[in-house]
Amino acid sequence: MKRQDIERVRERAAEILERAGIAITPAERAGMEVADCGFDDIERLGIQVVLYANTDRYCAKEIILLPRQMCPEHRHPPIDENNIGKQETFRCRWGKLFLYIPGEAAPDPQARVPETYRPYLNVWKEVVLIPGDQYTLAPDEKHWFQAGDEGAVVSEFSSSSLDETDVFTDPRVKRIPVEE
Repeated sequence: MKRQDIERVRERAAEILERAGIAITPAERAGMEVADCGFDDIERLGIQVVLYANTDRYCAKEIILLPRQMCPEHRHPPIDENNIGKQETFRCRWGKLFLYIPGEAAPDPQARVPETYRPYLNVWKEVVLIPGDQYTLAPDEKHWFQAGDEGAVVSEFSSSSLDETDVFTDPRVKRIPVEE
């Protein structure tokens, strides 16, 4: 992504955090990750992240999603015999989040997925999170999610986060952002 596009998205994400009543420091705002997953389609696919802590034992972050922005299907696989993969709890703070996991598919899912991404989505059991709701994903569990019409803020509490090891169903995804 180009620097000006990253800054534009950071500003929008900071506005969503402000509407949600979640304060971040200037350093956290400047360090906010803006990941377009390599598609240059940040309005529809990507994620913004404010990282609070990530140690060898735990991780805490805010995930900020623009209106109807989605994070592609992925899983957090085992790394070695000491790391069985990331377990994470999502807690909705603001907006609405449509989370999709393995299980019986929702007959009428609320997500609105662009056709170009639909072939890479395999799990369709729908969990709807509104402020105060939370859901814990098991290590190595496939999942993807999309914000509602206003966007969403989701706090993530997890074991150590190694984003570079995430496995995406869509082989085109590049999780680690590249700035032009």
